[in-house]
Amino acid sequence: MGTVPDPFPVPLLRPMVDSDLDAVVTIECDSYPFPWSRKMFVDCLAAGYRGLVLETADRLAGYGVMMFGYGEVHLLNLCVRTELRGLGYARRLLEQMLQLARCGDAAVALLEVRPSNLPALRLYQQAGFVQVGARRDYYPAAVGREDALLLRKLLR
Repeated sequence: MGTVPDPFPVPLLRPMVDSDLDAVVTIECDSYPFPWSRKMFVDCLAAGYRGLVLETADRLAGYGVMMFGYGEVHLLNLCVRTELRGLGYARRLLEQMLQLARCGDAAVALLEVRPSNLPALRLYQQAGFVQVGARRDYYPAAVGREDALLLRKLLR
């Protein structure tokens, strides 16, 4: 009996580098009506924030950016290519980001999420994040601004 090839190979998680930014920005622009600019990613990497990419055999599947400081990590951006959503890639990326945070001595993880982004909110809640606050008018919106939910997860 032969083995059936896995249609969704285990992705490789590695640090984000400058040569990833074209693909990262393409995914970002395809995913959000108000995407981060290339300069925002460049500035994050230059400031020492941890950028990660999730790579399959043939393409960049997703990415994340996080900032460490004073015993905590702030997850700034997490995104998976539109056509790969619902396959567990975001969960895998989030789990790996949290594992790196624990290894970096972070005791708490924080993030903001749009209340209207139900798939992301569900992912974070399933990972153990709880709402601890809100930030008024945090995100740009088609009309006006949208609040952000502030979520926290204890890592220890």
